[in-house]
Amino acid sequence: MSKQTPTKDVFDRLADPDDPDTVQPTSAKTTAVQCESDEETVAVEPEIDVAGVPTGDADAPITQDAAGAGAPAGDRRVRRRVVAVLVGVVLVAALGLSAFLGWRLIQVDQTAAAGRAALEAAKKYAVTLTTLDAKDIDKNYSEAVAGATGQFRDEYSAGAAQLRQILIDNKATGKGVVLDAAIKSATKTRVEVLLFVDQSVENAVLSAPRIDRNRVQMTKELVDNHWLAGKVEII
Repeated sequence: MSKQTPTKDVFDRLADPDDPDTVQPTSAKTTAVQCESDEETVAVEPEIDVAGVPTGDADAPITQDAAGAGAPAGDRRVRRRVVAVLVGVVLVAALGLSAFLGWRLIQVDQTAAAGRAALEAAKKYAVTLTTLDAKDIDKNYSEAVAGATGQFRDEYSAGAAQLRQILIDNKATGKGVVLDAAIKSATKTRVEVLLFVDQSVENAVLSAPRIDRNRVQMTKELVDNHWLAGKVEII
């Protein structure tokens, strides 16, 4: 009979803790405890983008607070002030333009009114200058001088004194008619008027009345609320 060498089967090795060949089974309980411990110590760090703001869920909706974070309250106040200032500037400019246009319209109306008044005065004065009667020559001259001013008043007064006796001796009469008249230029105090005037002249020398056709340029000036002739030219 052969000599048997003492051996240990697998079950004996498992049961003998001192045997180096014994395989120590891993305790499931220990492994579980370690896993639980590991789970407690591991902290999930939130993802951070480049700007330092947590990215979170890309599909998560942006709340009102998050949307307003990029626009500080100070910036919003500055923008509101700028808008208010711009609105104020526009309103002031609009009011200024309206005032200027209103003033300009008044000026135009006043100038137009002055032109109309001077035109009527010029037509009447042209008739006064071209209408005379040797029998009442002094009255005719007085009316003509009363409607004149400045240089023309002086010139007419000097000429009338020289012609007075000639007109009386020749029994001269004249009657003027304004055919047409228009404003050449006008301001509120000075108006130039062009007139077409026909004058019918009779005297002791003429066998029949003579018609003189005259083109007259008359400058009317506003003096003490009266439109007077400052200059009269035959053109």
